[in-house]
Amino acid sequence: MKPFRLLILTPSALPTVTGNAMTAERWRRSLVGMGLDVRVLNTEALDAVGLKREIDRFKPDLLHVHNAYRAGGLLLHPALADCRGRLPIVVSPSGTDMNIESKADVGKERVGRVLSRAEAIIVQSEEGRERLQEIVPGRMGRVYFVPKSFVWLGEEASDLRASCGFSPGDVMFFVPAGIRPVKGNLECLLGFERIHALRAQAKVIFAGTPLDEAYAERFYREAERLRVFARWIPPIHPAAMRAAYGSVDVILNGSTSEGLSNVLIEGRAAGKPLLASDIPGNRWPILGDPGDPPMGLLFDPSDRADFIEKALRLIDSATLRQELGEAGAAYARRMPGPCDEARALIAVYQAAMGGSSFAAVKEVPECLSA
Repeated sequence: MKPFRLLILTPSALPTVTGNAMTAERWRRSLVGMGLDVRVLNTEALDAVGLKREIDRFKPDLLHVHNAYRAGGLLLHPALADCRGRLPIVVSPSGTDMNIESKADVGKERVGRVLSRAEAIIVQSEEGRERLQEIVPGRMGRVYFVPKSFVWLGEEASDLRASCGFSPGDVMFFVPAGIRPVKGNLECLLGFERIHALRAQAKVIFAGTPLDEAYAERFYREAERLRVFARWIPPIHPAAMRAAYGSVDVILNGSTSEGLSNVLIEGRAAGKPLLASDIPGNRWPILGDPGDPPMGLLFDPSDRADFIEKALRLIDSATLRQELGEAGAAYARRMPGPCDEARALIAVYQAAMGGSSFAAVKEVPECLSA
């Protein structure tokens, strides 16, 4: 019997390195390892006619839309009416879907229409479930929780300290994120100007694709001006990310909206302390479950003084950095693995198809596949 065919639609896919791309690749690898035939499509490179052509060519059994506004919006086009009618659709809304797009007039209408057409909606945090209760209260019976995992995609070498010309005594903060307003890259950079003035050993490295032209241009100019303590480098190859985390001291996330950050989960798995904006999607990676020790510090993204104060605490105390990093590494060892995530995804797909099982699904000791 032919394998179950799954088509994942995402705003970006490898080789472009973004959070969406990395999540889709993690799912692809683990689901292929479980016996599914999986293809990932970058919807930013497609129009509705092109997407219909790809669907007709691949003939998927189900569509998994990752990001309702940016990827799912294509499905609303009249050219895809036939596909919508015959293919089950599963949607995993993004943090921007739930926290930004759904609060704007145009975005709210589009996100709502995509979610209303879904046979199943995936969330990976309790905060996401609470937000969906506000956005689509009538669809909560179709909302399914899938535990989020992480996976290292290789063991290539990467020493950011050496490649950026910083010294062994510097305290290095690392911000791997696309350059766009929602990630707060520029705001963190400008805040670091004061941090470096107070602690000359403080350094910061940004690695990410420019995703907003005007914002990225301003960020580039400021990074050049502040080059004595700041670097902006190209995205790091996924196979080298584990080593990159290992070569820095603190993982920084300055987002104004997150679903559940891959970077924070990977950073704590690498045993690094976290510094993150105090927003709903960032609290669990920092604070964990009730009774867990903290794995980092949260700062108010609207208060630069609070950001500076929290950064100085981490710079001034190697002991604090070690304690937070060890707590994160311990938590990561208890997290679900990619096979657990894949099994939960398959259960959602089965529910979306009316409970039918997949004859091609297999249980294997290691579900990851190249």
